[in-house]
Amino acid sequence: MKQLVMHIDMDAFYASIEQRDHEEYRGKPVIVGGLSGRGVVCTASYEARKFGVHSAMSMAEAKRRCPQGIFLSCNHAYYESVSREIFQVFHEFAPVVEPLSLDEAFLDVSGMEMLVQDWRVYAEKLKKRIVDELGLVASVGLAPNKFLAKLASDMEKPDGLTIIEEQDIERVLNDLPITSLWGVGKKTAQQLYDLGFVKVGQIAKADGAFLAKHIGNLAYQLVNLANGRDERSVEGTPKSQSIGNEVTFAHDLTTHEQITEKFLALAEKVGSRLRREGFAARTISIKIRLASFQTLTRSLTLVEATNFDEDLYQIAVELYEKCKVAEKIRLLGITASNLTIHEQPILFAENNKKKELYHAVDAIRTRFGNHMITKAKLLKNRD
Repeated sequence: MKQLVMHIDMDAFYASIEQRDHEEYRGKPVIVGGLSGRGVVCTASYEARKFGVHSAMSMAEAKRRCPQGIFLSCNHAYYESVSREIFQVFHEFAPVVEPLSLDEAFLDVSGMEMLVQDWRVYAEKLKKRIVDELGLVASVGLAPNKFLAKLASDMEKPDGLTIIEEQDIERVLNDLPITSLWGVGKKTAQQLYDLGFVKVGQIAKADGAFLAKHIGNLAYQLVNLANGRDERSVEGTPKSQSIGNEVTFAHDLTTHEQITEKFLALAEKVGSRLRREGFAARTISIKIRLASFQTLTRSLTLVEATNFDEDLYQIAVELYEKCKVAEKIRLLGITASNLTIHEQPILFAENNKKKELYHAVDAIRTRFGNHMITKAKLLKNRD
């Protein structure tokens, strides 16, 4: 099976979060980092980069270059919470996700060709999910390996999407500077310059043994990369076992009735999947994203596990009402976790009847589709 890798890099991550959350920062140079005398820049918005400000620069130098900038300290805990939400989206688009940092990851999409007819459309769909749900922009690269995928994601920043196919590799790499190769820092670059190597295409044609005499065994890696070869696999972290569903609405929800109806639809989907996969859940969580992009989460852990739709719905509504939300809502979600691989305990005759009812409902949906049977409350809003 041929490897196919997607690299995703959130554009100016910390600064973009601050601009998203503070309308007055938008379109202005925002610099996030340590504000002390010896602090360094963590992230600079693209507006700040026009003044030559970049990450790892001293904050003093950033202030000299861009005195009109908006200088903010890092809110690491908050940025981490946003990162977790982004990675939830990544896990929905690929079976294996390798985090590189809070704002960057490799996704292994090898073997998904039967599910994906157009990779550009698929990548655009992922980018749109991140924009719609989190109000943030990502650049994506898709290529036959990790090196090329990361290279591709850098080519059209910000908000870029670049696909490198097998037949494009030589053309794409030939004229790039040797510093584009992983492992080529200032010292190695100078050694290569001294040998007459300036472009990646020159390294591709070089003899590895000759280079190794001058720069060591790194030479063989560089020759491979220069020819577009990278055998490293995407090393994923297992996704925590949970079953959930969430939806971003085309129009923000404003009424209690709208919100409870959406929770009912979500509960149906989560409950149906729990039963189909043979699970019951002890912990039920909800996610609420407000129009301002603030995200609220609440959860409840039960004594006995459940996979009944009505239990999920009632818990979700109770958790929502405790939040006392006064703002419009753009996203709702229900997640079932702390899963048990057994059926719900049948302690009472009433529960036996519920079990039989859900079994019949699930059988109808499996045979005829989810649309064939649903709660009457949800029918009036269907087209």
